[in-house]
Amino acid sequence: MSLPDLIVRPRRLRSNATIRRMVRETTLSVNDFIYPIFVDETIDAPRQVASMPGVSRIPLSMVGELVKEVASLGIPGVILFGIPAVKDEIGSGGWDSEGIVQKAIRAAKAASPETCVIADSCFCEYTSHGHCGVLHGEDVDNDETLLNLQKEAVSYAEAGVDIVAPSGMMDGMIAAIRLGLDEAGFENVPIMSYAVKFASGYFGPFRDAADSTPTFGDRASYQMDPGNRREALKEAWLDVEEGADMLMVKPGLAYMDIIREVKDATNLPMAVYNVSGEYAMVKAAAEKGWIDEKRVVLETMLSFKRAGADLILSYHALDVARWLNEDKR
Repeated sequence: MSLPDLIVRPRRLRSNATIRRMVRETTLSVNDFIYPIFVDETIDAPRQVASMPGVSRIPLSMVGELVKEVASLGIPGVILFGIPAVKDEIGSGGWDSEGIVQKAIRAAKAASPETCVIADSCFCEYTSHGHCGVLHGEDVDNDETLLNLQKEAVSYAEAGVDIVAPSGMMDGMIAAIRLGLDEAGFENVPIMSYAVKFASGYFGPFRDAADSTPTFGDRASYQMDPGNRREALKEAWLDVEEGADMLMVKPGLAYMDIIREVKDATNLPMAVYNVSGEYAMVKAAAEKGWIDEKRVVLETMLSFKRAGADLILSYHALDVARWLNEDKR
């Protein structure tokens, strides 16, 4: 049997590692990553998060040390989540000038002034009921919560934060925070909006880490339905119009299509949150010996970039940075 006269041979450009590297369309860099940090006001030593191997809540006294480690690996930014000693119905600890995140911001900037310090802006860690704002009955009052988000964002800016990242999915949150920051003289503080945040089962381990599990119900009345694509684009465009400087899609792995569509539809930098459940599944499978952890993690991170992400928030970030740095040697 004869072969055709002309065979198109894409394999020519896969024939060795050097050629593959030269024609690679999408690449990873340590500059792509932001590392999440959980700071717990109630502890004086690290406390392992059982559902997230390798991740711990840390005391305030360790923030500077960890941020220096992050910086030494070349990772440009961290995002802070706080676990306060005292919670109340409205989450007032969120805007306390001596609150745990405010103290952590100051500690992080003192330890590594060049590190970009981002603060998650929400109330689920601060409220006694675990929901993301002020409750009226069992419903989160959107507009009362906006006023508190303004206070929280200004408090973070006063502490020296580089970027505010609202994650509560309240309607109008970007406009309210932008107004609050500008009126307080912080017009140069950017907003990274969790513009498209789905009501996801992948968030489970995070709620252990941040002590933020709702005491009743769920967050489906303010986080997005996983089945909605057009609504995701609507949410993203609303945040663009309200003054967001960056957009985020959360979770990442099950929403690659949304990352791509939002990226193509807008002209803002795009972040993706590689969330706790995604991390935990990889760790569990790796511990069983079922997957090659490094290979799977790097492939996943590359897929986020290919889908359109400019920035990746990931609990894998320290390992990824070490792997990338080793590969350069």
